[in-house]
Order: sequence, then structure tokens, then C-alpha cells
Amino acid sequence: MGSGEKFSPENFVDYVKVFAKGGDGGDGAISFLREKFRPKGGPDGGDGGKGGDVIFVASSSKKTLLDFKYKRHLIAQNGEKGKNKNQKGKDGKDIIVYVPVGTVVKDAETGEILCDLDEEGKSFVVARGGKGGRGNRHFASPTNQAPRIAEKGQKGEERWVILELKLISDVGIVGLPNAGKSTLLSALTRAKPKIADYPFTTLTPNLGVLEIDDSKRICVADIPGLIEGAHKGAGLGLKFLRHIERTKFLILLIDLSDKITPPDKAFEILLNELKNYSQELVKKDFIVVGNKIDLVDEKEVERWRKFFADKGFKFIPISALKNINIEILKDTLWNVLDSQKKVKEKVQT
Repeated sequence: MGSGEKFSPENFVDYVKVFAKGGDGGDGAISFLREKFRPKGGPDGGDGGKGGDVIFVASSSKKTLLDFKYKRHLIAQNGEKGKNKNQKGKDGKDIIVYVPVGTVVKDAETGEILCDLDEEGKSFVVARGGKGGRGNRHFASPTNQAPRIAEKGQKGEERWVILELKLISDVGIVGLPNAGKSTLLSALTRAKPKIADYPFTTLTPNLGVLEIDDSKRICVADIPGLIEGAHKGAGLGLKFLRHIERTKFLILLIDLSDKITPPDKAFEILLNELKNYSQELVKKDFIVVGNKIDLVDEKEVERWRKFFADKGFKFIPISALKNINIEILKDTLWNVLDSQKKVKEKVQT
């Protein structure tokens, strides 16, 4: 499977079911040495070769699980049969499949997590090849000097697995449709997501890197808009909520100009959807960012600043479109993530 595909809405695939089968081991050989001066040289059947493995390897060059949309059966090569003159059959070739960093491998029947490929180069053997059978030379004994038996090669492991991609980012931007997530991502980073003034512009997660200086980089993900009931599968939310699970920090983006779903209601919907999807999500650190202050008056901004402050939440008013207070938000993100890192390092020492 190739590498280096682009991350785009047209080819974004983050959930697939795949069949993997290790190669069968080769059979051991039944053979007897026949040479001019040794007409009864004894058994010389070689062992069969081992079947190939199916191996997943995490690679940053892969951005989606698109390859599996067209190739859902991964079958490794069988081992060769043993040969005469004690020659071992060749081992079957392994199948090495590169998947995006952040891919979780689950057993399709039980749902058990088999491996979390969350680091570059991390690998997992999903289906092992069978061992090769022993040739008849192994079965010679004082009482049976010409055995006509050999072992069959073992069958390779086979299983259906679920591959589930969970993006790895430092910060996740979540909000209702049209809250301005893509505009904020483009303001914070060099990413160029699709932006328009209608709901569900973003149909896939978008990634960008916020570069504060040469040594300070933050990966930011714009998660497609949540709607009420997203955790039950409504709208686009359920499909993409999994991508928030790995983030270290969340931005709850609120449209301050929205009259249909005012900020307090929008905030309530977002918290409920996160909580109903996973209790772990609401334990994450987050800030409330009020967007589109260019469309409301100062009194309205102060009203919502006080509202969220009274609830104990940090609130930053911005205009992603007009680039107002974006530098303040950048500094806040870095300070929070830096503090998290120091706390983690302290706990580990």
C-alpha cells in the first residue's frame, strides 16, 4: 500500500472492517536419500517454510484509511513445502501495511482493542503465519529408520478486525455548525480548510499546525460541527467525536451572534454531547471562545464574559474572521499545554 496521500474531504476514511489472514505453513517433505554409493541413505525430507505475517505499521505519511476502501482482504503468502536433501521450504513473505498514526485495531467480533498504533513506527502483527511442518527426517528412530510420515504445515491465523482512526492533535476545536471552526483554524494555523457561511461546511476533520516560534508548535484539529443528539448518531457528530478523544485540550467555540441558538444554549448542547459520548471528554481542560465579536456590540460581549466567568469557565472573545484577539488565544493555548506538560513530567519523576 502506497504512502503520501493527501488529507482531503474526498478521500477521508476513518473507519473500516478488514479481513487479515496469515500464510499457511508449508508441509514437511517425505524423501529418502538416493546416492550412487548410498542407495539407502535414510530420510532427508526438509521442513516446510513458515507462512507470512500480516503486519500493521503506523506511519505519519498516511492520513486516512482510504486504501482499505478498495482492498479489504489482506492475505499473506504461504510457506513453501519442504524439499529433499534436507532443504527447508522458503518462508512466505510478510504483508506490511502502513496505517495512519492514531489507528486503533479492534477485534471485529468482540470489540476488544488489540493494539493502539499511536506512535510513528509502532507495529502490530494482526495475523501470524503458520509454522512449517517437519520433514520425515525428524521421525527417524532405531525402530523406524525409513519413516514415511511428515507434518502438515499449520494454518495461518485469520480474523476480521476494525480499524478506527483517531486523529492525534494537541487542541480540538468543537462547536455547533457555522460557529466558525474552520475560520478559526485558518486564523491560528496555515491550514486552508473549506470555509462558507452555511452549516456543515466541514465534512471531515481538518488539521493545522500553530507555530508560535521555531520551538513551539501545536497541532490543532477542527472537528465537524456537533448538533443536539450527535452522540446518538444525529448529524455528523458521532462519526467524528472519536477524534476528540486524544486531544489534550478543547476549545468550545460559541457563535455570539447566533440568535436561534444563543451562547448559553450552545454551550449546554456542546457539554451534553461530549458528556453523553464519553465521560472522559468532559474531564479534559477546555476554554470557551466566543466568536464573531465583530457582529455584536461590546455590552453583549461583556454579558457573556460575565456569564461564563460566573460559571467558573475561562472565556476569550474573538473574531476569527477579523483576527481580533487571536494572539491572546494563541498565548493561552501554549500556556495551558505547557502547564499540562510540566504537571505530567512532575508526576512521572
